[in-house]
Amino acid sequence: MDEPVGFREFVAERIDRLTRVAFLLTGDHHLAEDLVQATLIRVWRKWKQASGSRFADAYLNRILVTTYLSWRRRRWWGEIPTSFDDHDVAGVTDGLEQALAADDFRRRLAVLPRHQRAVVVLRYYLDLSERETAELLGCTVGTVKSQNHKALARLRSHISRVPE
Repeated sequence: MDEPVGFREFVAERIDRLTRVAFLLTGDHHLAEDLVQATLIRVWRKWKQASGSRFADAYLNRILVTTYLSWRRRRWWGEIPTSFDDHDVAGVTDGLEQALAADDFRRRLAVLPRHQRAVVVLRYYLDLSERETAELLGCTVGTVKSQNHKALARLRSHISRVPE
């Protein structure tokens, strides 16, 4: 099967950001890679329609999030990572403070249910508005506001329970 025109370039420009968002959603490098692959397959199938649109990035984000939210293969989300893997720290001293902060952030995100985590990642990592987040998730702005409020409250309560 022939590769759709422009698809490779589109992916190359967005793969790093897409992988970071997938990682924030899943909390796991391997699951993030699986999520990105599943997303790209779905986008590739509809590339003729998506490629000419000025909304191609929004379409990509929507496919990523809806794929994440609809995965049937569930892992036990009560698991909270407590150590780094090879991707987290490039060197022993280089960026150690950033790596510690990133690990702490991931552990805190891991306490959120899927929809709340998606809202937090879209609102604060991708810097989408409430309206854009609602459109991407296929829900109302009120739902985004309530999920965001609940997520932030849960994160605050988790922070207050975590020992220094």
